[in-house]
Amino acid sequence: MKVRTRFAPSPTGFMHVGNLRTGLYAYLFARHNNGTFILRIEDTDRERYVEGATEAVFRILKTAGLEYDEGPGKEKEGVIYVQSERKPLYMKYALELIEKGGAYYCFCDKRNVTDGGQTKYDGRCRRLSKEEVQAKLDQGCPFVIRQKIPEGDGVSEYEDMVYGKIAVAYKDMDDAILIKSDGMPTYNFANVIDDHSMGITHVLRGNEYLSSTPQYNLLYDAFGWDRPTYVHLPVIMKDQTRKLSKRYGDANFEDFLSKGYLPQAIINYIALLGWSPEDNREKLSLKELEEAFDVSRISSSPSIFDEAKMRWLNAEYIRAMTPEEFHDYAVPFIEKSKCAGKYDYKLLCTLLQNRTEIFSDIPEHINFLEEYGDFDLNLLENQKNKTTLEIAKTVIEGAIAKIADVEWDNNVLFQALSELAVSLGVKKGAVMWCVRIAITGKEATPGGATEMAVLLGREKTLERLKATLARL
Repeated sequence: MKVRTRFAPSPTGFMHVGNLRTGLYAYLFARHNNGTFILRIEDTDRERYVEGATEAVFRILKTAGLEYDEGPGKEKEGVIYVQSERKPLYMKYALELIEKGGAYYCFCDKRNVTDGGQTKYDGRCRRLSKEEVQAKLDQGCPFVIRQKIPEGDGVSEYEDMVYGKIAVAYKDMDDAILIKSDGMPTYNFANVIDDHSMGITHVLRGNEYLSSTPQYNLLYDAFGWDRPTYVHLPVIMKDQTRKLSKRYGDANFEDFLSKGYLPQAIINYIALLGWSPEDNREKLSLKELEEAFDVSRISSSPSIFDEAKMRWLNAEYIRAMTPEEFHDYAVPFIEKSKCAGKYDYKLLCTLLQNRTEIFSDIPEHINFLEEYGDFDLNLLENQKNKTTLEIAKTVIEGAIAKIADVEWDNNVLFQALSELAVSLGVKKGAVMWCVRIAITGKEATPGGATEMAVLLGREKTLERLKATLARL
C-alpha cells in the first residue's frame, strides 16, 4: 500500500506554528515512506473565511519548501481539491448514507434542538417514518442531515500510532450534523468523504480530534470503507497553561519571516516540537528531516514553543550562510536602520554575521553609529585592561597622532595602535578599548577598535577621537 497523506488547512486565519507542523509532519511522513503528499483546502466554513488566507497557504508551503504532489494547480484527473467546489459530491454521499441507514433528515430548527437545555440532540427526527420524511420534503421544509449513531452500549474504538487505543461509547456521541441547511457539509462529514475519495492512507492531525475520530470511523463503517491509519499530534503550548492559538495571533509563520527568521530554521525548529531524531540532533535540513522522520519518535506530551531556542537555531543557520547569502538577507534590514546608505554594507555584513541571531536585530545592533553623542566617560575605565580616565586621555591623544596619516586599512590601523601600546607601556587591549569606546560611545559593538574605525572612515574617526579628548 503506497502511503498517501494530506494537509487540509482551513482559510479561517493565517497559518500559525501548529498548522504548519501538521503540514510538515504529513509531508515528512509521505517523503520518508516514498509516498504522496496532498494539499486540500477545507473552506466550507464560509462565515469564518478570511480573505487572502488561501493564497497564504500556497505562499507559505512554497517558502517552507513543502512541495505537494497533488492539490490546487497539481490536479489529478477528475479530483477537486477545494471543498467548496465539491459540494454536489457531499450531498450525493449523504443521500447514499441515508439509504444505508447511517444518517437521516432532521427538520428541527435550533429552538427544537435546544429545548430543555439539553447538550445534545435528542434524535426525535430519526423516529420519523419514510412517509413523514417524504411529506416534509414535498412541502419544502428546511432540513439538515444528521449522522445516526448506533443505539445501545457499544463503543467505537481505534488504534492511534501515537496515543494507542482510543475508545468512545455510543452514548457519549451526538447525532452530529453532516449536511447543513445551506447544503454545505460540516467538517465532520467532508473530511471523511474527502479522505476516502482521495485515497488517504494516513491521517495526521492535532490531538483535539482524538475523541471525535471514533465518530468519524462510524461513517467509514456505515459506508463499508476501510478506515485510514491515524497519527494524532501533541498540542503545542505557549507556556505551561496556554495553548498556541491563531485566534489570538500567536506564532504566525509569516510574522517570524518578517522578524528575520530564516524559513529553514523555522521548519527545523517546528519539526522538533513533539518529535526528535534518534541521534537527538537539533540542526537538520529539510532533506535530513525527510530521512530521519519516524512516527515512533513522536511524543504524546505537549511541547512548549520556546522562541529563544528558535533564535539560537536561527543563529546557527545564519553562521552557516555564505557572506553573499548573508548580505542579500541583511541589506533590507540595514535599509530600515539609521545607517541606511551611510556605511559600507559589505563591511557591515562582515561584522554582523557572527553577531546576528535574527535579521530584525540588525538595526538595533548598528543604530548607535548614528546616535553618537556625550556618552558616559566612565566607560573608558576598564579593570581588565587597567585603564583609567588619565590613561585613556594619553591613549586617545597618542592615537590621534599615530593614525592620522596612515593608510586606512584594518591591518595597518591594528599595527599602528599595537605600536602605540608598546611606546606608551600599556596593554594592547587598553589602547584598543579606549579607542573603540571613544569612537562609538558603546561598551558592546559588532567589531573591534580598528574594524569600527574602518567602518566609520578616517574623518569621522578622528573627529570622534578629538571630541572625546576635549571632554577628557
